Amino acid sequence: MKIALIGHGKMGKAIEESALQKHHEIVLRISSQNADDLTIENLQHADVAIEFTNAQTAAANLKKCFDAGVPVVCGTTGWLNDLKQTENYCNEKKGTFLYASNFSIGVNLFFELNKFLAKLMSQQKEYDVMIEEIHHTQKKDAPSGTAITLAEQVLKYISLKKQWVNNESMRKEDLAIISKRIDPAAGTHKIKYSSAIDDIEIVHTAHNRRGFAEGAILAAEFIQGKQGIYTMQQVLGIA
Repeated sequence: MKIALIGHGKMGKAIEESALQKHHEIVLRISSQNADDLTIENLQHADVAIEFTNAQTAAANLKKCFDAGVPVVCGTTGWLNDLKQTENYCNEKKGTFLYASNFSIGVNLFFELNKFLAKLMSQQKEYDVMIEEIHHTQKKDAPSGTAITLAEQVLKYISLKKQWVNNESMRKEDLAIISKRIDPAAGTHKIKYSSAIDDIEIVHTAHNRRGFAEGAILAAEFIQGKQGIYTMQQVLGIA
């Protein structure tokens, strides 16, 4: 598989390492130093693109992939206000797109566990719930995209909670997400249900970027040759 890497920071380099270990070929590497090389012509040398950049550039990068007719996997966070418009553009172009807030296989299993636990807890009114996420100090967005996904899953089932907030809150209707930035944390997410009697917690801790990188490669392999909009749940067969 020939891959265009859009974003060649720490995550992009981890993806490149995993791709090469699986005998894929990197035909295009785009960073802030050579952004002008992201052209339709250059993209068309690739079978699939993997986009990990920033919230300011993600939507434009994805549209360029759709214009080039190249399936694209995106893991950039913080740009979700543009997601629906991007999906519409993908459909207009008959393109192929897979977005995930986290590509780790473990995290995506954790998402399913979170939904199951929230469903169980939905009738247990004596419990309050909060989310904590810890990342390295270079992570620009807070809360993390993964924490937002977890929060939205909880909000679907816990009717007392009406919205998430990125701070501690005394309001019962607020689902608090506490964001901590500590080096060299790769990423920890915890959902905690507390009552006067006991606590129930589920936690996912990443040890390095390898799980995210391998999940992104798995997603790219999955969408190659397909058309439409896909999810990591489909990739992992847990949809």
